[in-house]
Amino acid sequence: MNLTVKLASPALPLCEEWKEGLDGSLFHLANVLLFLGFMGGSGFYGLLYLFTFMTLGFFCSILWAWSDPCTTDTFLWNFALFGVCLAQALYIAYKLRSLTFDKDFEDLYNCMFKRLGVSLTHFGKIVASSDGAVHTLEKGQWFAVEEKTQIDKLSVLLSGRIRVTVKGEFLHYIHPFQFLDSPEWDSLRPSEEGIFQVTLHADNQCRYIAWRRKKLYLLFAKHRYIARIFALIVRNDIAEKLYSLSDKAFDRAGHHYDLRLPSYCHMPGPELERAHDLLEVPIPGERTS
Repeated sequence: MNLTVKLASPALPLCEEWKEGLDGSLFHLANVLLFLGFMGGSGFYGLLYLFTFMTLGFFCSILWAWSDPCTTDTFLWNFALFGVCLAQALYIAYKLRSLTFDKDFEDLYNCMFKRLGVSLTHFGKIVASSDGAVHTLEKGQWFAVEEKTQIDKLSVLLSGRIRVTVKGEFLHYIHPFQFLDSPEWDSLRPSEEGIFQVTLHADNQCRYIAWRRKKLYLLFAKHRYIARIFALIVRNDIAEKLYSLSDKAFDRAGHHYDLRLPSYCHMPGPELERAHDLLEVPIPGERTS
């Protein structure tokens, strides 16, 4: 008795050959675009890069799934993910467009805040607290007069040059993207009031941005990160001004004085010279009278 045994058909069809043509190319292109999308960075531009490539990748996956009638579920999933990524890309592009600034504020961001990693969102809050206004000083116009002008704001020079004097004697210049009143700002607590001890006037036409003290302190209370950023850049500005003053301080022998030392900062001239003589280290073997 002859028996015929039939082999059971496999649960899944066997792949006899690789697909070639448009549908296979779309599948590979979709995965390449998804791979490139996941290489994106952080921040608004990184997210825009990520979702743009993911939108293109899922769109190619939709075209690939559409060509095969057996992949309806794959088509629906890719279509849903395509819609989500497209909506995210459009939303991020809209947010970036709403965070565009005038050229003056863009230059301020690139020179002072971008290198510290401040996001455009936080910088937008900083700009809003200044009311987005740029002020102008004509040549020879005073920004502050010693012992008269109240300390009620914090300002950054955008263009031009400011001369700083005390009792008619020149101290130093303030150049673009330096604070005009960083020492005065740092010397007062939020509840204190004070007046300028130096005079600032414009050597040529100057443009600057100013933040009112009360408005800026309200911003600091809401955003501690912004408060730390301002503390960093203000104190760095003060340090640069101290170094510029230290380069101009000489004694009668031609030696540099370091103005960071309090004993040198507050001593009058004759006492300063006597202190310098006392600090001289005697050479071994040298006789003193």
